[in-house]
Amino acid sequence: MRTSLNRLLAIVFGAVYLLVGVLGFAVTGGVAFLANEGGMLLGIFMVNPAHNIAHIAIGAALLVAGLAGVRAAKAVNIIIGAAYLLLGVAGFFLVASPVNFLALNTPDHFLHLASAVLLLGVGIGADRGARVPRTA
Repeated sequence: MRTSLNRLLAIVFGAVYLLVGVLGFAVTGGVAFLANEGGMLLGIFMVNPAHNIAHIAIGAALLVAGLAGVRAAKAVNIIIGAAYLLLGVAGFFLVASPVNFLALNTPDHFLHLASAVLLLGVGIGADRGARVPRTA
């Protein structure tokens, strides 16, 4: 049986984002849930509790989709990739604003953009035989 690149990427990214979300709580003690500034994960990425929960939810969605099958992994990779593309671009404009309720910083934006490129690239380009149903 052929390995699906979409499933593999969804499972790996899902596990990583779940781990990042859980580890984020180690550095966000005393940080308000929607604070504009937060703790520093790995000394690089700023996170707050809401940001951690977002990582856990995204990681869970990717992991579940990757385990569910090629079509699910492909669809979720595309959806999350598109969301990360928007967040990566918009984040540059949100950093110094009160709307930055996820405590994003510049390294976050570059990581979100890199994740978007990988998720969208694989989601759109790999496993072409697996059709994603269109919604009307």
